[in-house]
Amino acid sequence: MRLRLHPDPEPMTRKADFDRIKAFRRPDGVPFNITKIGHVVLNVSDLERSVEFYTQVLGFHISDIYTPDVAPGGMVFMRYNADHHGVALVGKMPDKSPSIELNHMAFEVSTLDEVLRARDHLEKAGVAIDFEGRRRAGVQIAVEFRDPDGHLLEIYWGLDQVGSDGRSRPASQWKWAHTLEEAVENPVEGQDTTIQDTRLLRSRTPEEIAKQKAYSMQTQTAKLTKG
Repeated sequence: MRLRLHPDPEPMTRKADFDRIKAFRRPDGVPFNITKIGHVVLNVSDLERSVEFYTQVLGFHISDIYTPDVAPGGMVFMRYNADHHGVALVGKMPDKSPSIELNHMAFEVSTLDEVLRARDHLEKAGVAIDFEGRRRAGVQIAVEFRDPDGHLLEIYWGLDQVGSDGRSRPASQWKWAHTLEEAVENPVEGQDTTIQDTRLLRSRTPEEIAKQKAYSMQTQTAKLTKG
């Protein structure tokens, strides 16, 4: 089998063959098994501002620092579990990120209540929420927002797990939700959306719900069509 491993000289003229995409499978004989996304390294325009955001708003810990004599612009390694770093920032970006290649980066939390608390925490910190609710594929319940350079970030709970049969949830069971409350009130099959602290839930008028959905659709369409 010949693979298309080199860049297409005119990539914008080639349209994806989705039937061919659906047929791709992991081949026998691959001599390694990647188990998770280990870390992401982002270029930022103001290293101090971004480190303040990731530590003070998202609660990351600093593991190590490269000063500019070691890495141009400086570099900060940060962790959110026992791994030395899950995110690292390099202070060499000349301007705000267009986020063309990085669509978004997501961080898992252990409970649904934490997603609701994250929404409140981000808003109190002055961070705008681009999306809140349930995704379609994967059906995780999430909030999406941006770091100071415009990189899209997500905090989520409840991502589907794929069993040994390799089958994902059928699309007929997806329930896209555009508020956290909608996601809680209308769960997908097998998803327990019981909230421990119901004070975290918000009451919205029909007009507020419609406005929220319109804004959500706008941000998600922009995210999926950028670049």
